[in-house]
Amino acid sequence: MDVKIRKAEPSDARAVKEIYEYPNAYAGTLQLPHPSVALWEQRLSSTPENVYQYVALINGEIVGDLGFEVCQNPRRRHVGSLGMGVKDKFQGQGVGSALLSTVIELADNWLNLKRIELTVYADNERAISLYKKFGFEIEGESVAFAFRGGEYVNAYHMARLSNNA
Repeated sequence: MDVKIRKAEPSDARAVKEIYEYPNAYAGTLQLPHPSVALWEQRLSSTPENVYQYVALINGEIVGDLGFEVCQNPRRRHVGSLGMGVKDKFQGQGVGSALLSTVIELADNWLNLKRIELTVYADNERAISLYKKFGFEIEGESVAFAFRGGEYVNAYHMARLSNNA
């Protein structure tokens, strides 16, 4: 599939909200079920300068979203962290790869970041495989990291270090 990536706009709020209405998208992130349009309107209209928000489109439909935050602490300005979601029916079709490629290119070639971090549920094998494909490695595990579907779940902390000096 031809996946196009662009910066998110405030007018994308309803479409981004729809991503997190799907069970796998909210179960695989820290989002709660039944998101509101107002929440996403607020997030997309007041994005801080150190946050980059992207959407993925297939045939004009927004099917994925990625937020990337560069640390503001002076001692961690070489670090960015990300979170993303993809509509259930578009998972496994290159959307996550396109979003990750975009943010890695930004981090390595424009922001001069050394490290990209993320947290992923330990049972999310598809996402873990995707991140490993892009050079992320598991650095640790948090037990009972989050509450999901009536039980506590563990999460891995993963990071990718760039080859920049």
